[in-house]
Amino acid sequence: MSDYIFDQVQRFRRRFRTSDPFELLDDIGVVVVASNAYTRNGLRGYCTIMNKTRYVVINQKQPEEEQRVVAGHEAGHLILHKTQLKGGAAMQDFDVYNVSSRLERQANFFAADFLIDDGDVLDLMHSRDADFFNVAKELCIPSPFFAFKLYSMVNRGYNMRMPVELDSTFLK
Repeated sequence: MSDYIFDQVQRFRRRFRTSDPFELLDDIGVVVVASNAYTRNGLRGYCTIMNKTRYVVINQKQPEEEQRVVAGHEAGHLILHKTQLKGGAAMQDFDVYNVSSRLERQANFFAADFLIDDGDVLDLMHSRDADFFNVAKELCIPSPFFAFKLYSMVNRGYNMRMPVELDSTFLK
C-alpha cells in the first residue's frame, strides 16, 4: 500500500473539513440512495457512474456503524477507481472487508483512514483499558475494519502490533 491513498484521504479531509463519509459523498456531488431492497446480510452497497452522475446505494438494513463503513468504502472507490467505474460498471460489495482484491483493499484503506484519525487511535491505544476490541468499540467501528486502520498506520511507520490479520470472511 502506498502513501498515495493516505495523501488522498488527507486532501479530501482538509478540503471538505469532515471525516463523515456521508458529508464527503454529498460534498463531491454523489447521489446517495438508502435502500431497503436487500437483506441485512446481503448486498452491503455499491457505486457506479452513469451519464456523468455518481451514485452510491447503501443497504439501510445494516447497523449504522456498518453503513458509515460502506459509505466510506464506496467513496474510496469513486475517488480512487474512477476509470474502472466509467460506462456504468458497478462495484458491488457483498463483503466490504475483502482483502483478496486490490481494488477492495484500496477502498478499505481509504475508508479506514478517512473515518478514523491517527491521533484518536494513538490516544485510545495508550489508555488503561486499551486492547484491539475495546479501541474498535470506543471508535464505534467494527473490529475487522479497525485492522485496516492499524495496518495503514504500521505501513506509514507507526510502531504498533497487529493483533489480527486482515479478515476477508467477516460479514459473510
